[in-house]
Amino acid sequence: MVHTAYDSFELLSNCPKKIEAVASHGTKIFLGCSNGSFLIYVPESSDGDRPHNDQSETQKEPYVLKKTLNGFSKRPIVAMEVSRSRELLLSLSESIAFHRIPNLETIAVITKAKGANLFSWDDRRGFLCFARQKRVCIFRHDGGRGFVEVKEYGVPDIVKSMSWCGENICIGIRREYMILNTTSGSLSEVFPSGRIAPPLVVSLPSGELILGKIRSLRAPYTLVQTVVLRNVHHLIQSNGSLIAAQDNSVYALFPVPIGAQIVQLTASGDFEEALALCKLLPPEDSNLRAARESSIHIRKIADFAWDSSYLSRASSDASDDNDLSSPSQLTESDRNAAIDTKKLSYNSVMALVKYLQKRRYTIIERATAEGTEEIVSDAVANNNISYNLNRSKISSKVRGNVHVGSGSREMATILDTALIQALILTGQLSAALELLKGINYCDVKTCEEFLQQGNHYTALIELYKYNGMHREALNLINKLIQESKSDQLQSENSQTFGPEMIIEYLKPICNTDPMLVLEFSMLVLESCPTQTIELFLSGNIPADLVNSYLKQHAPSMQGRYLELMLAMNGNGISGNLQNEMVQIYLTEVLEWYADLVSKQNWDEKAYSPSRKKLLSALQSISGYNPEALLKRLPADVLYEERAILLGKMNHHQLALSLYVHKLHVPELALAYCDRVYEAGQRQPHSELYNNIYLTLLQIYINPQRTSKEFEKNIKNLVSPKNVGLQKVGPMKPKGSRVGKKIAEIEGAEEVRFSLSGTDSGRSDGDGDEPIVEETSSIMIDEVLDLLSRRWDRINGAQALKLLPRETKLQVLSGHEKYNLKTVIVSNYFCNVMKMYAY
Repeated sequence: MVHTAYDSFELLSNCPKKIEAVASHGTKIFLGCSNGSFLIYVPESSDGDRPHNDQSETQKEPYVLKKTLNGFSKRPIVAMEVSRSRELLLSLSESIAFHRIPNLETIAVITKAKGANLFSWDDRRGFLCFARQKRVCIFRHDGGRGFVEVKEYGVPDIVKSMSWCGENICIGIRREYMILNTTSGSLSEVFPSGRIAPPLVVSLPSGELILGKIRSLRAPYTLVQTVVLRNVHHLIQSNGSLIAAQDNSVYALFPVPIGAQIVQLTASGDFEEALALCKLLPPEDSNLRAARESSIHIRKIADFAWDSSYLSRASSDASDDNDLSSPSQLTESDRNAAIDTKKLSYNSVMALVKYLQKRRYTIIERATAEGTEEIVSDAVANNNISYNLNRSKISSKVRGNVHVGSGSREMATILDTALIQALILTGQLSAALELLKGINYCDVKTCEEFLQQGNHYTALIELYKYNGMHREALNLINKLIQESKSDQLQSENSQTFGPEMIIEYLKPICNTDPMLVLEFSMLVLESCPTQTIELFLSGNIPADLVNSYLKQHAPSMQGRYLELMLAMNGNGISGNLQNEMVQIYLTEVLEWYADLVSKQNWDEKAYSPSRKKLLSALQSISGYNPEALLKRLPADVLYEERAILLGKMNHHQLALSLYVHKLHVPELALAYCDRVYEAGQRQPHSELYNNIYLTLLQIYINPQRTSKEFEKNIKNLVSPKNVGLQKVGPMKPKGSRVGKKIAEIEGAEEVRFSLSGTDSGRSDGDGDEPIVEETSSIMIDEVLDLLSRRWDRINGAQALKLLPRETKLQVLSGHEKYNLKTVIVSNYFCNVMKMYAY
C-alpha cells in the first residue's frame, strides 16, 4: 500500500436477501435482491422522509432498512443506476427499465436489452450502453420517454463489467480490461485484472477510473491503494464516496482529505507524489501549499543525499575488494586489515541489499501504476490505443533511457540497477535471477556490462529475455554451447550449456516471431531433430513456412523434417509437402543409382536406406503426383517404384506385368492384388475391384503377349501425347463355343470386368473367346498358386474363359504341391469340363 487514499466503512450488514444490485440517491441506498424485491436503506440518524438535494452525500454511519418493495421485478435485479439530472432509476432484470424517482413508477422499457447482463449510464450525455452475450449496444435518450439506438459492436467474450470512459467504454472481459472506441468499434488492451477477482470498473466524476483490486488511477498523478474487501460484486460511485456491495453487506469508501494524504506520503518518503497532491489543494490555501512544498523539498534533498552517499560507499567498498593484493605479499597486520576490509565491504553491500529490497516494493508499485495511468489517460484522450501492459511492454518503456518526466520509473531504474549488482556481488545469484524474471526496471546497458565482466551468463540471458532482446540472448546461448564443447567456457557456476537451451528459449516466442524461431532452430535441427520438429508443431508454425525455410537454408534436413512431420502428425501434412518429401527421396535414390552405375555395380534388387524410404512413402501416402515422378525414372530400372506409381495411376495391368516379367516376384504381384482388392471393399462399387486377380491370371496365361503389350503400352504411357488412362482386359479368342457353353452351364451373366473405370476389357458376350498362347508357354505353377490361394476372390466362370482348351484335366487335378483348396478348385474345373464333353 502506497498510502491511504480511501477509508472503508461498513454501512449495513445482514441484508435479508442476497444483494444483486446497488445504487444510491442522495443519502439513500437502493438494493436489488435475488428474489426481485427492492430495498431502501437510510442513515440510522435520519428518518429518510426529508427531501434530498444533489449535494446530499452518503453518510459515514450505519444504515437501516426503511422500505421493502416485494415483487418489484419478476426476476432478480442484476444492475441499477440513478440518473441524478433526470431523477430516474435504471434497473436491469428481464430487460432495462426506467423508473421515476421517488415513486418508482416505470416510464420506459428497452425491449432489445432482453438477455442483457449489465449496463452503464452516462448521465451527462444521456447515453446508455449494455452488454448482451458478446455484443455491446449503445442507445441515446431522446429527451422524452423514448430511446434511439446508436451503435452495436461485437466483442471477443462475455462482458463482465463496463463503464463509460469519456466518449468511450471501459469493459472487463475475461481477466483483463479493455477500452472500446465507440466511433470505430476497435478494442485496446489496458492491463490484466488478476487471476482470482473478476474485473470491476467504474468511472468517477473527476475523470478517475476505479479498476480491479481496488486500484485507483488518477491522471496524471499516482494514487494506488488495495482495500481488503473480499467477494465484492458491485462497485458504484456516490456523492462523495464509493459504494462496494458484497452478498449481504455494503461498504462505503470515503476519500481521505488531501492534506492528510500529503502528510502520509512525506512521512514515507514518497516526495514526488506528495508534491503532486500539493497542487490539488484549493487556491485559497496557497500559503499552506507553499509551506508544504518547501518542507517536502527539504526532506527530499536530505533523503536523496543520504541514499547517494550510501550507494557510493557500498559500491566503492565492492570495487576496492576487487583491487586487494594477494595476502601472501602482505604483512600479518596487512592481512588482518585486508580481511577486515573484506568483511566490511561484504557487510556494507549486504546492508545495501536489505535497504534496497525494503524500498523496492513501494517504488516498483508507483512506477507500474505510473505506466498504467499513461495508458488509461492516452485511451481517454485519444480514443484509440493499443497497449498491453505486460512485462515486455513495461520493459520496452524503460529500456536504455527512461522516459522524460517519469520520476517513479527513473527511481525504479536506479534502484533495480543497483540491486542486481549488489545481489551478484554478495553471491545471491538465485535472487538476482528471480528479480530479472519478474517485473524490473534494470538499465540494460549498465547491467549488460556488469554481467559480462563477471561471466554471469545465465543472468545476462534473463536480462535480454525480459527486455525482448531475443536475438542477443540466442546468440549468447549459441556461443556458450560452442564454448562448452571446446571446454573454453568460464561462467559463474560452471554450467553446461546444451542445444536444448535454444529449443526451450524459442518455445514462448513461436507465435510472436516465427522467423526468428526458424533462424535459430537451424542451429539445433541436426543435433536435436525430434525436439526441434516438436517445437515447430507445438508452436503452430505453418508447415509450408518451415519447409520453405529449410529448403533454402538447410536442404539436407528438409527430408528429415518432412518424414518426422509425417510420423508425428500424419494428418497435418499437406499434399504439397508429401510430394516434396517423395521428390527428395527419389532424388537421393537417383543419385545412389548413378553412383552404382558408374561403378558398374547396379543391382535391381539392391535397397539403400533412401530407396526403402522411397518405397514406403510411395505405398503409404497419396498426396504426391505419380505421373511427374514416373517421368523422372530412368528406363529399364527401378521397376518396383515404377509398379507402385502405375498402380497409383490405376494402370493395374502394367503394374502387375512389371512384377511378373521384370522383377519375376509373383509374391509382390499377389500382394499388389490383395491391396487393390481390400481397398476396393471400402469403395461404393467394390465389385469393380474383384477382377484384379483375373488381370494377374491373364498375365500368367499369356506371358509372351502381355510382355510385348507391356513394352508397347509403357512407351505410350510416358509419351506426351498419351497421358490418358490405358484400358486393358482379358484378350479375346477366335471362337466362342467354349465361353458360351460354360456360361450356360454355370448360369453366369455376361459381365465386363474393369478396375475403377481404368483397366477394362470388352464384354465377354461379344462372341469372342480369350486369345491364349500355347499350353507350354503358360506359367502353370503361378496360375495354380493364384487359384489355390485366392480361390474365394476369383469368379470361376470368368477364370475358365481365360484357360486354354488344351489344358489337361490331370494337370489341374493331379498337381501334388497344392493343398485341399487347390483340389476343390481343380475338381470344380473338371466337373465343368466333363459337362461340356456331354
